This record gives sequence, C-alpha cells and structure tokens, in this order.
Amino acid sequence: MKTLLNLRALLIALGMCALSVQAQEAFKIGLILPMTGQQATTGKQIEAAARLFMAQNGDKVAGRKIELIIKDDGGIPDAAKRIAQELVVNDKVGVLGGFGLTPLALATAPIATQSKTPMVVMAAATSIITEASPYIVRTSFTLAQCSVAMGDWAPKNGIKRVVTLVSDYGPGIDAERFFKERFLLNSGQVIESLRVPLRNPDFAPFLQKVRDLKPDALFVFVPSGAGAAVMKQFLERGMDKAGIKLIGTGDMTDDDQLNDMGDGSLGVVTSHHYSAMHPSAVNKKFVEAFKKANHGMRPNFMAVGGYDGMRVIYEALKNTKGGQGGGDALLAAMKGQIFESPRGQIFIDAQTRDIVQNIYLRRVEKKDGELYNVEFDVIKEVKDPGKTK
Repeated sequence: MKTLLNLRALLIALGMCALSVQAQEAFKIGLILPMTGQQATTGKQIEAAARLFMAQNGDKVAGRKIELIIKDDGGIPDAAKRIAQELVVNDKVGVLGGFGLTPLALATAPIATQSKTPMVVMAAATSIITEASPYIVRTSFTLAQCSVAMGDWAPKNGIKRVVTLVSDYGPGIDAERFFKERFLLNSGQVIESLRVPLRNPDFAPFLQKVRDLKPDALFVFVPSGAGAAVMKQFLERGMDKAGIKLIGTGDMTDDDQLNDMGDGSLGVVTSHHYSAMHPSAVNKKFVEAFKKANHGMRPNFMAVGGYDGMRVIYEALKNTKGGQGGGDALLAAMKGQIFESPRGQIFIDAQTRDIVQNIYLRRVEKKDGELYNVEFDVIKEVKDPGKTK
C-alpha cells in the first residue's frame, strides 16, 4: 500500500515537473512574411502590428514567454515552404503565421498538416486557402467577400458596362469571378476581362485597351502595394477625364500608399473590410498607437490581419493554459473566437476556420489634409461566398 502511494506521489511530482518545464519554455510563433521584394510593404505592416500587439498585451501568456521569430520569404513559395520546415523542425514553433500571398500559404499548408501546427493566415485572400489544410485559420479576408459587395453596388449606381483588370493569380481570379457573377446577376455587362502578370506587371497596354473600349467603369484588383502604379497610369492616360470610373477592392487604395496617390484618387469607390478611418473607438486607439510606434506610418488592412491574428493566438494560449494539448488543442481554441477588432466585430467560423466580418463600401475623400477611404455603407457579417456554393 505504501509502495503504491509512493508511486502515485512520484507520478504527480513528475507531472508537475513536466508542466513546470513547459511553463519555463518559450512559446515560439514563427511569422513567415515577404520583407523584401514587391510585397515588402505587406511584411512590414504585419510585423509592425504583431510587435504592437505584444507591446500592448505583454510577452507572457499563461505563464509562458512568447518568442516572435520573423523570417523573410521574399514572396517566393519554395522559400516559404523551406522556412516553415526549418521553423517547425529546428525552432519547434507552436504556431506558424503571416503569409503575404496565396502561393506562399498554399506552399506551406502541407507542413502545417504533417506537423499538426496551427497556421494563421494574416494576409493571403483566395477562398481555397483554408481548404488546403485542416490546421489553417484565417484572420485576413477573401477577395470573394469584397468583390460580391462591389458587384451589388456598381449597377445600382449607374455603372452598366465594365472592364475587369486583375492580377493573374488566385485572388485576382477570385475577384474577377465573384464580381462578374454578381454584376451579371444585377443586369450589368462585363465587356472584357483582362489579367496582368503578377511578377513585373506592366499595366500600360491593358489600360490603353480599356480606354479604347470606353466602359462606364474599370474594376481592379491588384495585390497590396501595386495600387499606386495602376492609379498613376490610369490618370496619365486621362481615363478619369474620359468618363471612366475606377472601382475595385480596397487593395487598390491601400491606406499605406493612399496619400502618395494624390488628389486624382478622390472619389474612387472600393469595397473592403478595413479602413484606417473606420469610425470606432477601438480603431482610433489602434491607429494612434500604430502610428506612434512606427514613425507615423498609417496601418493598412494587412496590419489589422496581423494584429487580430496575434489576438487569436494569445486567446488560444490562454484557453489551453499555455498550449497544453499541442497543436490540436490550440486549433480547437482558435475556432469560434468572436471579438471586436479595429475593423469591427469578427468571428472565426468553427466549421470553415475562415473569417466572418463586415464589408464596407468606401470613397476616397480628403480629411484634415490627408486622403482616406471613408466608409459610407456596410454589409454585415459576410461569410466567404466561395464556401457557400
């Protein structure tokens, strides 16, 4: 009897020791981001937001120190996959995050599945991403969410004939498809669908073709950071003076670049899930803190995806007492989270692991001498239309 009691006491002590060791070990979050190359602004925004969240909420959760590891994939899928393997095997990260472009997320998905590591997609926006691994959770958005909203708004506001211009990869194809389907359903006409190479894009010949076609409007999707080039060439060709309206998803009038686009962008209407001018107390506090921490840099939609992604990870760690139960427990704790983000209330759908959020219609206006995307309408609690078919 005494031997059994001693054995039980020893097992309890060993269990407590194991928990103590786990509590002392840092919980590592590996963010894989494009810090160089065409999408470098995406990486910088997400990193800045992640560091801001940690500064505001501390670097300890449930007794475990949080270690943030930032790795640059340069926007190259093979690099993202290799880095993910190194982070999981060598650094033993508990969560992977980031992913500035769809190909980067899709390349990494098998690593998340094999290692049972939750993968928080903070930027990439093609509908199929969450289907690539059961361990993926998204805190960004989908192009389908935004494009459907514009497909409803445009025909109700005098736009009947449209040309679509998108970057030729997953999100662009989603944007083209879902805008076109909804626009046609609303008796609109898409007279031409143009796709521009993602790498080293030259918009000039495409925009000249649009000018010759003389549509009521040009619907555009380009990834974050490329909108300024489209705007510049659109204005250079006098397309605005020719009566062609510019509409699209919010990537085009990115908050990070909007002031550099000049007054030619005034009046451009986009549909998106976040604006730095979103009129809520939570957002005003976020924007102020972000600017203060980053030499006046304005947060964009990539920043809010990173900020909310960190919150989802922190809450999952709290609910699993520091990650007890491993990747599966963390994933389960991420599903179903609901909270107020700087963009408004968001919800992680437990079935799809995708984000449910408001989509706003916005118009570029000047406020206090600066250009902003000013919201004038909202579609509430939008699920990804790509998963409702």
